[in-house]
Amino acid sequence: MKLLSLALAMTLASHAAELVPAKFETDSPRKLGYSYLISRPDRDAPEKGWPLIIFLHGAGERGTNLNDVKRHGPPKLLAAGRDIPAVVVAPQCPPNQVWDPHAVKALTGKIMAEEKTDPDRTYLTGLSMGGFGTWDTAMEYPDLWAAIAPVCGGTGIRFLLLDKLSKTPCWIFHGEDDPVVSVEFSRQAYEGLKRLNAPVKITTYPGVGHDSWTRAYEDHDFWKWLLAQHR
Repeated sequence: MKLLSLALAMTLASHAAELVPAKFETDSPRKLGYSYLISRPDRDAPEKGWPLIIFLHGAGERGTNLNDVKRHGPPKLLAAGRDIPAVVVAPQCPPNQVWDPHAVKALTGKIMAEEKTDPDRTYLTGLSMGGFGTWDTAMEYPDLWAAIAPVCGGTGIRFLLLDKLSKTPCWIFHGEDDPVVSVEFSRQAYEGLKRLNAPVKITTYPGVGHDSWTRAYEDHDFWKWLLAQHR
């Protein structure tokens, strides 16, 4: 295990990729779209293409300055020079809005059509507001994702739709002392999925408040698990 962790750490420390700004908007009468950052590994893609990771940020990163998206999660790791062997896309939610599952799905489809990605290794993760967005989008489009990883989020009224995720690998993260989003939201979702015999697991951090994402996204075991999942 130590050798595997060391090997992954060495991989993440090399081949750093650039975060490139871009913008997307649908052509439908109801305009949906996001500005986003995209990172592509700086080496040849595998034969089936790179895994694709969609990352949804929290409420504090909403706005029009894409640099704000680099504060947390995978974009922070990439900006610090860490390598993630996948195409990583981090959209920015406009001010005073929440994540729209249809817009997230449309952006994902655009990336899959334009980049060399493996359609069987498309992942969705997000923190806080993005954790809620991860649940919402996954339940709206369950067949799209090889795995999901909601961090300090919750399902809200969509709890009744958990059966849509009965076959989707899911790893939930939350701080046990979170004063912003109660850990019970994640525990409730976990218990609901367990009753469905879904491939779900949960990690809660004793003594940790709202910022459970730092530990979650810096966990090498998380990245090994995520990138091992196939649809």
